Amino acid sequence: MRLNNYISSSGICSRREADKWIKEKKVKVNGKLADVGTKVSEDDVVEVMGKTVKPKQNKVYIAFNKPVGITCTTESHIKGNIVDFINHKERIFPIGRLDKDSQGLILLTNDGSIVNEILREENNHEKDYIVTVDKPIIKSFLVSMSKGVKIFNPVQKKYVITKSCKVEKINDKTFKITLSQGLNRQIRRMCEVLGYKVIRLKRVRIMNIKLNGIPEGTYRNLSEEELKILKEHTKNKS
Repeated sequence: MRLNNYISSSGICSRREADKWIKEKKVKVNGKLADVGTKVSEDDVVEVMGKTVKPKQNKVYIAFNKPVGITCTTESHIKGNIVDFINHKERIFPIGRLDKDSQGLILLTNDGSIVNEILREENNHEKDYIVTVDKPIIKSFLVSMSKGVKIFNPVQKKYVITKSCKVEKINDKTFKITLSQGLNRQIRRMCEVLGYKVIRLKRVRIMNIKLNGIPEGTYRNLSEEELKILKEHTKNKS
């Protein structure tokens, strides 16, 4: 097993974070500093910042209906962080983010081996959102949203055109949008460019997982069938 996968399987972080710690010389294998790409077995002793870690056998995959005001972070010093709010007995972390001002579906797990594949943009994993804006929706708005909008990406520090997507009007001020990318506050930025302000934003689907039946502020475990399909989407990409 690759070292980053071994570490993430312990539940302390994602594979990406594990790679960062390895590069920062915070990881040892059998008493020696490790390199990115190192492979280990169950007989090896892996230490992260001086503490021995082992892969967890009990893996957790949950779907959570996040309320507005909860922050998708594992940082315990941040008030209203998602980990403390859920208070799961296992050490879990969110797969991706959902803005503090937004609500709806987010997945959490202690299995770091699937996190990056779900988040990887080029895998085109779809997500559905129901969005309410501050004024009546016109046809040109729907067309522009679906074709792509030029917005500023603070991560890349440049303007980008969002990918084409499916947009469907629900009522006078509400629409449904299906995205396969996840730029920072993407929907809010797209709407703002077109002269609209988002009043309410709710994510209702991630890939094959739907929000239906999960009361706000609660979670449920993924079913075996949901997990099977989810892993089908990500297998052979690790």
